[in-house]
Parts: sequence; structure tokens; C-alpha cells
Amino acid sequence: MKITYATEPDLAVDEFADLLSRSTLATRRPADDRERLDRMLRGADLIVAARNAEGLLVGVARAISDFSFCTYLSDLAVDEAYQRQGIGRELLRQTHAAAGDETSLILHAAPAAADFYPHVGMEKYDNCWRIRRRGDTTD
Repeated sequence: MKITYATEPDLAVDEFADLLSRSTLATRRPADDRERLDRMLRGADLIVAARNAEGLLVGVARAISDFSFCTYLSDLAVDEAYQRQGIGRELLRQTHAAAGDETSLILHAAPAAADFYPHVGMEKYDNCWRIRRRGDTTD
């Protein structure tokens, strides 16, 4: 199966929302709020997309970066029908390469995806802190 990867700074909000619904990430994102999803996309510094041979968006990595020291991976979503084919791993690799190998790639894993990250060479750190979003009840 041929998958192509490219940075897509102008990724369409409807494609992003559709991919979220086909991945496990929709339950942890405001998938029904197109305005907020659009702000999320426009606020990203780096968006790497994975598309199948027909051009369907099957994966996306959305990141915020200073392109010098750290890159926060806000979203890593892969269509459930395309998982376990190396797409997530390649999205991580391409995101890190585009942000610069001098940066640390950092993310907050969804509980259902936590087992994936050690297999792609990421280290777990327990010293992460946050202030929740207003109204946030998710983990």
C-alpha cells in the first residue's frame, strides 16, 4: 500500500475532523467543533500528513515548535484501518526531521496509545505537569 507524506500547513479542517473520527483520537479532541479545530490547525507550526494512493488523509502529526530546542507533538492520529503499518512511526520521524534533530520531541499520550511510543524509541518521563483546560474532564 503506497502512502505519501508531506507537510501540509493549510490542511483542511473537514479532512482533519474526518480523520479524527476514523482514529481513536476523536474522543479526546473537539471533533465536532469545526471552528476550534480550525484554530488548532492554524496555530500549529508544523503539520505532516499521510495520504493513501487515492489522496485520502490517513494520518496526521500536528506540532508546535521553536525549531531549535523543543517540539510539542499535539496530535498524532492514524486512521484505524491503516494502523500497524508504520504510518505513525513515519509521521513521528518526518515531524522530528522537519522540526530539526536538535529539538526534543515531546507529547502527552492518549491512554489507549501509551504502549505505542516505547516501540518507536520514545522515552517515558514522569515529570510532566499541566493546568487543565477549562471544562476538561479527560485524562
